[in-house]
Amino acid sequence: MFGLRSLVHNAITSGCNINHQQTRNTFILKRKTAVPLHKKGGQPIKLKGRHFVYDLVEDTNVKRKPDVKVILNQFIDGVGNKGQVLTLRPHQAYNEYLVPGLAVYASPQNVEKYNANEEKSTSESNYSSPYVHRTVGCLSRVVLQITMSKIEPWVLEPWHISTSFRKSGFMVPEHVIEMPPAQIKGPDLSLQDKEFYVTVTINNTEKVNVRCRIHHWATGMERLPWEEFHWKKPKEALFPEQAAELEKIPLPQ
Repeated sequence: MFGLRSLVHNAITSGCNINHQQTRNTFILKRKTAVPLHKKGGQPIKLKGRHFVYDLVEDTNVKRKPDVKVILNQFIDGVGNKGQVLTLRPHQAYNEYLVPGLAVYASPQNVEKYNANEEKSTSESNYSSPYVHRTVGCLSRVVLQITMSKIEPWVLEPWHISTSFRKSGFMVPEHVIEMPPAQIKGPDLSLQDKEFYVTVTINNTEKVNVRCRIHHWATGMERLPWEEFHWKKPKEALFPEQAAELEKIPLPQ
């Protein structure tokens, strides 16, 4: 108390403004020395100094607050589906989900209202998993450059596509890649300025078309000149039946 009075006095004398903010703190204490009982009808026993010495049992300021369960009221990309129960730290639940209106407290009424479950089935969502929507968006914006030899003969196969995906930072196995309607083989420089798309199946459910372009590679004098920002420039469709779908696929900015 003396320290607080000194602080207030110093602040007043120095002309500082003091803003008092109410806090909710709970300290659970226990007497070190038990208070003796007095006889019924007798005079209360006068407490001595040792009876005012306490041990701190619990300080709520340092006690970890329990996790909070919330229910998503809509599909959130990369998080979960509507009706899914999330267990979060209090500040995260409040700031990132409750305040923006993305979730509600997992009260018994809300559990019944949203038919909530911590293992909510993804069949009720438009996507097979919370990450599919993000994956489809990423792949649809890729212009996949497939580097092929300008000298040695080749036939384009799924493993070429899978390797090109890996070079672009995506792990796409060969069996989920659907190739174009006709065989592509080379070297053929007429393919250099044309594009096509392959179809990738995600979780055996969702499909996304990925724009592809073949780049003929060679060393020395055989090397083709580099085209700056080539992925932003529209190209002619290699297969006329794919032209309409390629126009729907956005080019990266």
